[in-house]
Amino acid sequence: MALQSAPRLGVVVPSGNAAAEPEIVGLVSPALNVHTARFPVLPGNDLRGRLEKYNEVLPDVLGNFGGLRPDATVVSCTGSHYLLTPDGDRALCAELSERTGAPVRSAALAILDTARAVGSERLVLVSPYEPWLTELSQGYWEAAGLAVDRVVKIRAGARFSPYDVTTGELVAQVREAELPEDATLLFTGTGMFTFDALAELGRDSARTLLTSNLASAWWARDTLGVPADGPDAHPLLRRLAERTGTARGDRSDASGRTAVTVS
Repeated sequence: MALQSAPRLGVVVPSGNAAAEPEIVGLVSPALNVHTARFPVLPGNDLRGRLEKYNEVLPDVLGNFGGLRPDATVVSCTGSHYLLTPDGDRALCAELSERTGAPVRSAALAILDTARAVGSERLVLVSPYEPWLTELSQGYWEAAGLAVDRVVKIRAGARFSPYDVTTGELVAQVREAELPEDATLLFTGTGMFTFDALAELGRDSARTLLTSNLASAWWARDTLGVPADGPDAHPLLRRLAERTGTARGDRSDASGRTAVTVS
């Protein structure tokens, strides 16, 4: 497909997020062109205050795309949407989709879409968040009907910070958790770099590996008609695509359930 005629994917990110754009671009290019808008810098607000404000200003931030008119947009900040609950999240995204005339999806809802596509009903949550936000995340997934069997708390050195977690820290802490071989790992937080860690962890076992950015790309490609198992698809997407057939088999067998780890 010619660059000029490729569908346009809008991505909305927090101002300090360095991971979402390169990871999503790597997952959807060259089939889709990615265009970004950033949430405003909000000095004087703590983390919860910033997340609450993001939901308030999101319509205006989407308006910053102006005449570009993305064919679909993903809001690449899970934390602000955990505050809404799944039903509130769906309502907001439906309203924004109607307002913009194109699909708008939060990264959190994209995770739900992808988890269902691969047949995941249970989660092991891999979280670099502060404890209160990890608890909020867990509540969101459980309210959406996904069981959270375990939480693996990821630290960047001595503190919780999605932006600062290194590949070595992420891999080491997941391995130290000694998770079941059939678990699906969902790594939450769009600002945590995961590609290298997933490549390494994927060599350890056949676990299903999900991340916020991976799910966002899955939703975008599906919505815009670009198969996740196409010849140009990233290996992490193709790995997920292989599980969709297995998931259909799992759903047809009442005795089979798949464990999921979310990050």
